[in-house]
Amino acid sequence: MVFRALGDPTRRALVERLIRGPASVSELAAPLTMSLAAVVQHLQVLETAGIVRSEKVGRVRTCRIEPEALRAGESWLGRQRTTWETRLDDLGDFLAEPGPSEGTTS
Repeated sequence: MVFRALGDPTRRALVERLIRGPASVSELAAPLTMSLAAVVQHLQVLETAGIVRSEKVGRVRTCRIEPEALRAGESWLGRQRTTWETRLDDLGDFLAEPGPSEGTTS
């Protein structure tokens, strides 16, 4: 669910902003060219994925990053990177080996 939530460029922009520190929904919406309601929907997707947590104090809803969700995604990507690097190294080795007709002379 983390990667699906981060698949949208607006949500990635919100996460990038929140990495610098907590912000109100209004502060998050200010630089974006969309309605406040649309920003709230994006934030709800991020909250459902566990990436963002928000709390309301009075009339202000403040959002903050949940680093553990991002760490879990980073860990998964690291494992995938290791697997694919090994596979690509194996492919490179295979392609570097002489073929059946390359190693013989007639």
